Amino acid sequence: MQIYEELVARGLIAQVTNETEIREMINNGKATFYIGFDCTADSLTAGHFMALTLMKRLQMAGNKPIALIGGGTTMIGDPSGRTDMRKMLTREDINHNAECFKRQMEKFIDFSDGKALMVNNADWLLDLNYVDVLREVGACFSVNNMLRAECYKQRMEKGLSFFEFNYMIMQSYDFYYLFKNYNCNMQFGGDDQWSNMLGGTELIRKKLGKDAHAMTITLLTDSQGKKMGKTAGNAVWLDPNKTTPFEFYQYWRNVGDADVLKCIRMLTFLPIEEIDAMSSWEGSKLNTAKEILAFELTKLVHGEEEAKKVQETARAIFSGTSNSENMPTVEIHANDFADGEIALADIMLKAGIVSSKGEARRAIQQGGVSVDDNKVTDPFKKLSNEDFGKGYVIIKKGKKVFYKAILA
Repeated sequence: MQIYEELVARGLIAQVTNETEIREMINNGKATFYIGFDCTADSLTAGHFMALTLMKRLQMAGNKPIALIGGGTTMIGDPSGRTDMRKMLTREDINHNAECFKRQMEKFIDFSDGKALMVNNADWLLDLNYVDVLREVGACFSVNNMLRAECYKQRMEKGLSFFEFNYMIMQSYDFYYLFKNYNCNMQFGGDDQWSNMLGGTELIRKKLGKDAHAMTITLLTDSQGKKMGKTAGNAVWLDPNKTTPFEFYQYWRNVGDADVLKCIRMLTFLPIEEIDAMSSWEGSKLNTAKEILAFELTKLVHGEEEAKKVQETARAIFSGTSNSENMPTVEIHANDFADGEIALADIMLKAGIVSSKGEARRAIQQGGVSVDDNKVTDPFKKLSNEDFGKGYVIIKKGKKVFYKAILA
C-alpha cells in the first residue's frame, strides 16, 4: 500500500483540491508540504498529534515537511472554532513558545541534512508594509467570499474584530511565500481550516498563474484532533513538566471504547493489517487495545523506556499491587498545613485532580475519593502530619485517577 492510500485507509483525509495530482506527488516523494502551528502556549498538546504523525509518515515516504511556526499569525489569532477573541500575546511570549515547539517537534521529524525545514512566519509577516499588503494581496480576496467562510460566519453574531478578519489573508500569504521561496507545493491542515487554506491556493494561482500547482489537503482534526487533546477541561500536553508521562499514558488508556481503534488507526504507526485484525475486538479486548494505544503514543513522545515504566505502574495499580514509583506526584510543604492539618480538597486542587474545591467536595460526597485505599465521605476531611507517616499518601479519584501526595 502506497502512502496516499495508507492515509485514506487510516481515515485521515477529509477533502483535497486535486486528488489525482496529490496522490502522484505524495506516492513518489515529490511533495514539499507545510503544516502551520500557532504558538499560543509553551507546549504542543495531544491535539497536535495528527499533524505531527502525518509529517512523520510523509517524511518516511520521501516527502519533505516544512514545520511553519506561526510567530507572526499568532500575533493576530485564528478565529476558527472560537466564540471569542484569543488573548493577545507579546512577541517575547511567542518567541519562547516557538522555541519550546521546536524541541518537541524534533521527536517526530528529522531536520538533519535538509530533510525537513522549520521556519517562522514572523520572519516575513512582521516586516510587511501594510499598504503593500492591501495592494498586492488584499486585492486578490473577495470580502463577500470571506464572510461566507465558516470560520467567520460563526463569529459574526458575537462579534469579529477587523484584526482577526485579517487572519485568512496572513495565512494565505504564508503559502504564497513558501511556494515562491521554498518550492512548497502542498499544505495540510484541519478540516476547520479549509476556507483559510483555499485562500492560499487561490492567491498563488491569481499571483502566479493557473499553471502554479499549489495543492491543499485537510485532515479530520475537528472530530479527532482538537477534541482528543483535552480532558476534564485541561489540555493534555506533550511537555512532561505539564502532563507527566503517567498522566499522558492514562489519558490514552482511558479513551472511550468507540474511539480506541479509530485513534490507533489515525495516530500510531502499527501496520494497517494489524489494526484491521483488531476491528472485531470487544469487551476485555478493547482494554488491551487501549493499552496498546497508550503505550505506542507514550513511546512516541516520552521514549520507549518511559513508556514501559508507566505501563508497569498502571498495571500494578489496577491489579492492586500499588507500585507508586512512577505515579504523578504533588508536593505538600509545611506552610500548606494550618494547625498541623490540610484539607483533602486543598491537596486535590493543588494536584490538579479537580478545578475547584467545590468539585473536590462533591466528588468526596459522592463516594468517588479514597486516601490510601480508604474511601472518604466527609467533604471537609483533613489530613494531619500523622497521615503522612510513610512520607506520602495515595489519593484516588474514581477508578482511573491516582496521585501521590508527598510530604516535602
